[in-house]
Amino acid sequence: MRAALVVNRVVHDVEANLCAILRGIRRASVEGADLVLFSEAALTGLINEDRPSHDLPLGIEVPGPVMDQLAEAAARCGIWIGLGLLEREGTRLYDSAFLVGPEGRVGLHYRRIQPQWHGPQADPSVYRQGSELPVLRTPLGAFAFLICGDLFDASIGHRFRALEPDWLLYPLARCFSDGAVDQQRWKEEELPDYIERVQRSGATALMVNYLAGRDLMSGACGGAWVVRPNGQVVASLPLGEEGMLLVDLESPTL
Repeated sequence: MRAALVVNRVVHDVEANLCAILRGIRRASVEGADLVLFSEAALTGLINEDRPSHDLPLGIEVPGPVMDQLAEAAARCGIWIGLGLLEREGTRLYDSAFLVGPEGRVGLHYRRIQPQWHGPQADPSVYRQGSELPVLRTPLGAFAFLICGDLFDASIGHRFRALEPDWLLYPLARCFSDGAVDQQRWKEEELPDYIERVQRSGATALMVNYLAGRDLMSGACGGAWVVRPNGQVVASLPLGEEGMLLVDLESPTL
C-alpha cells in the first residue's frame, strides 16, 4: 500500500479547506497513492466555542454536498480518502472521521469517543461522543480510526486492540500550550508517548496532525508520522509545514 499523509493549513473558510483537500487528493493520486489521510477537523477546523449558536453551523451534514464532492473525488481518482471534520446531525455535533472508498462510498464513519474536543461544561445534548469502534476489512488490510485523545484512553485502547486492525488511521490535533513549533521538543517530550500508545494498539499508525494559526485551536503544529507496532517510526513530516508524506507499506496477507 502506498499511503499519502497530507497536512493542509486549516483556515476558517470551509470552502478553502475543501479546495486544499481536493488538491491533496489529486496530488496523492498522481503520486500513485492507494490511500490519502488528512488531520482531525481538516475540513472544518476546530473552532468550536461550546456555544451551539456558533458551533452548530460549523458542522457538516453527512450525507450532503460536501461528502458528495469527496466521494466523487475518490471515485474519479480511484483512491481511499480519510479525513476528520465536525459533523452535524440535527442539533447534535460530533468530532468525526470518515474513510471514503475508491468506489465513491463511505466505508468507515467514526465518531470520537473521548470527550475532550469540547469543554467540560458544554451542553451534552449538543456536544456528543460516539460509542462504536468500527473496522473495515479491505484488500489493503483492516482499517480503524481513533481520533486524538482516544489513543490515550485505556479502555478505548483495549477495545481497539481486541479488534486486531492492521492500520490505525489517526487524525489528531495537538499543540504546545505556548504555541511553539519546536521539532526537538516534540521529539523529546511528545512523540515517545504516541509511540508507546501505538505499540499498545498493535496496529501500524498513520498519524496526521492538524496545522493552523493560533486563531484556530491555539496554533496546532502539524506534522505526520508512520509508526509500526514495534515502535519504529518509518517516516515523518516536519512540524509547521504544509506537505505530503508518501510511504510505501507492505499490506498484510489476507
